[in-house]
Amino acid sequence: MRFTRSLVAVLVAALPLLAAAQQLTVSAAASLSHAFNELAPKFEAGKPGVTLRLNFSASGALIQQITQGAPVDVFASADQATVTRGIDQKLLDADTQRDFARNTVVLVVSAQGGSDIKLLADLGSPSVRRIAIGKTATVPVGRYTKEVLDAARLWSVLAPKFVFADSVRQVLDYVARGEADAGFVYRTDAAISGDKVKVVLTAQGHTPVSYPVAVVSESRNKALARDFIAFLFTPVAQQVLARHGFGLP
Repeated sequence: MRFTRSLVAVLVAALPLLAAAQQLTVSAAASLSHAFNELAPKFEAGKPGVTLRLNFSASGALIQQITQGAPVDVFASADQATVTRGIDQKLLDADTQRDFARNTVVLVVSAQGGSDIKLLADLGSPSVRRIAIGKTATVPVGRYTKEVLDAARLWSVLAPKFVFADSVRQVLDYVARGEADAGFVYRTDAAISGDKVKVVLTAQGHTPVSYPVAVVSESRNKALARDFIAFLFTPVAQQVLARHGFGLP
């Protein structure tokens, strides 16, 4: 009988710990991977028993996963259009949407033997054979790129040179490995490449790059999801984002 009572006492004592053990799944744009990987342990430190699971890809691919029933609690996008679509489809809670960071689109070339590009018009040079861009249907940086090239009346002219990528990080890899002569990425991505690529110009004529975040409607951890969104606006989180090159919301 004493053994039984002891066992019950142990189980009762463990109940608060079991109840506190939670996993929060955050699906975030590929360009956020370095910053969010640094933020994860900081968030967990303030939430004993909580594990943050991060899933990175192109924003369009992530919202498609949510559409198909992926168990996600928070969605952080690299554009407004994808979040708006998610809200319209009742996939995201509209009242939780907030912009937490900004970014800039830049044109990069390989640092080793990169093409002599100084202006957008230089992309039309015969020496530029391949231009890496994100897929416009699923990758926000691809849509920003199209806006830039449409404004310069270069989209149709340069179209035969396009190499489409599944994410902004893939665009960066294509250029860094010399598989493309130039590519459009975010300034934050160019910064993490070290000496593999160099920025030749800052793109103009596109919609401002802002990062919205929202709670997924089917989340089973909505209170915790809201806590994570609030955490993104704390001085600690904003300092990490700034260190990775993101602007204030």
